[in-house]
Amino acid sequence: MPLHATGSFDVKMSPLNPDDTAPGSTLASMTVDKQYHGDLEATSRGRILTAVTEVKGSAAYVAIERISGKLNGLTGTFVIQHSGTLDRGAQHQSVTVVPDSGTGQLAGITGKMTGTIAPDGKHFYELEYALPQAK
Repeated sequence: MPLHATGSFDVKMSPLNPDDTAPGSTLASMTVDKQYHGDLEATSRGRILTAVTEVKGSAAYVAIERISGKLNGLTGTFVIQHSGTLDRGAQHQSVTVVPDSGTGQLAGITGKMTGTIAPDGKHFYELEYALPQAK
């Protein structure tokens, strides 16, 4: 039976290369720092690569993010892999726990995360995950 975690997060993104923001640029790379609240009390740091097209509402991104903290009271770290596409406004996103990336009490974690942004700009997550049974 999968376990669940929900809550909100704060995010700060910073460009890695000033040329990425030049007019006509289609590719950009950024660092991302997050603070998770709720069932996941953690911080994260990651890297994002984006592609933005000339068509409004069409873009893509990939990212790797290392999360460190407590998940429903269990301490450790794990890595998530993001892949997202925006097709003329239609969003498609996949965020998966990287296999064997868990440490500490989160060793062996598997799962998927979804994120949403409310109209007021606040960010929320839902994590469906599994951990190996204690032996």
